Amino acid sequence: MNKLEIKPSRLNGVVKVDGAKNSALRLLAASILTEQQIVLTNYPSKLLDTQIHVGMLEMLGKECNLTSSNSIQIREQGRIQTKLEWQERSIRNTLLILGALVTRFGEGAVPLPGGCKLGERKYDIHVSVLNALGAEVWEDETYLYAKAKQRLKGSDIKLPLRSTGATENAIITATLASGTTRIWNPHVRPEILDLISMLRKMGAKIRVHGQEHIEVCGVGSLSGCEHSVIPDSMEAITWLTAAVTSDGDVEIENFPTKDLEVVLAHVKAAGARIFEGESSVIVRGGRCYPIEISTGPHPGINSDVQPLLAAWATKANGQSKIIDLRFPGRYGYAEEMAKMGLKYRVEGDLLVIDGGASSMVGSEVKALDLRAGAALAICGLFAEGKTVITDAWQISRGYVDFVEKVQRLGGHATWIE
Repeated sequence: MNKLEIKPSRLNGVVKVDGAKNSALRLLAASILTEQQIVLTNYPSKLLDTQIHVGMLEMLGKECNLTSSNSIQIREQGRIQTKLEWQERSIRNTLLILGALVTRFGEGAVPLPGGCKLGERKYDIHVSVLNALGAEVWEDETYLYAKAKQRLKGSDIKLPLRSTGATENAIITATLASGTTRIWNPHVRPEILDLISMLRKMGAKIRVHGQEHIEVCGVGSLSGCEHSVIPDSMEAITWLTAAVTSDGDVEIENFPTKDLEVVLAHVKAAGARIFEGESSVIVRGGRCYPIEISTGPHPGINSDVQPLLAAWATKANGQSKIIDLRFPGRYGYAEEMAKMGLKYRVEGDLLVIDGGASSMVGSEVKALDLRAGAALAICGLFAEGKTVITDAWQISRGYVDFVEKVQRLGGHATWIE
């Protein structure tokens, strides 16, 4: 599954959004906080990143069993290892594994974090979170270590920016710390609220005071629970964008409308014909007009959305502008789109796209990361001729049965050797 072939297609039919990758990974990390059973439903078991994470949990000593394609049981049969001996591909979620290990066991060690290379994604803010709660953190060439001489102690944590990962790590680590932790300037977004929802079922005491701060009162231990993963908003936007740019007619089931109000407002203004139901959205094509967007904290436009909307801008006749303030310079995919005929330029932190579908021609391009791969696939659906995406395994990190779903919608997509 390294190369993906896409041919021009008009998408029609029904597609269902699976559980959110960015939520499932956090919930898997949180399962380390208890010795009791955790059951996750609406769980995206086929994602490469969730499979990597399950492998990590099993390496630590957890027993993980898929009871169906979208449900997993996580149990603890014996002693848990506090050093994650992992030689395969790493993911950035190891930072949350470290937080869970040190708050429950007093120590932990994980491989240095991996995942998509999105500009400067340093982890010093995670280190400062653990330091604030009383853990000592250091690293060598391959591992990041944390140790606490005594139980972690609640503290006021003032995040310098609204970091999703750091907010999650602070919440996870504070649940078993003594006393009260207040996390100031958190990034309160759907995946974090989903994490909080599960932790509350486990017995955690957490209060959210809007975007101002989150209060966590530490408890001595947490219990097991059953929890359903929220729908994946990034997958939902992917199908919406693909439907409009291919002039398709697609019903998207399990669509998280409330989590995507700002994005929906932008694409409606840019020509999408969208009809909202209780739990689904019908997209009946539309005309792609140029867009101007800036990414920002929730409820604004997530950084992951901008490569997808860049594909939209590629189809639109006229000039579009995109600026990513969270990960400046996350525009490597534009160079790949240029191999298909895209005209663009980068002015500081601003990406300027001179769109026009007639100029797009199928070519061999490379998926630099997960969302870049999906954006290239969308372009392949309306570009003239055949598009071949190399390193297309990236797409499988965050989309369940991506090719099969495209095919069921009448699209021409095939894995090739």
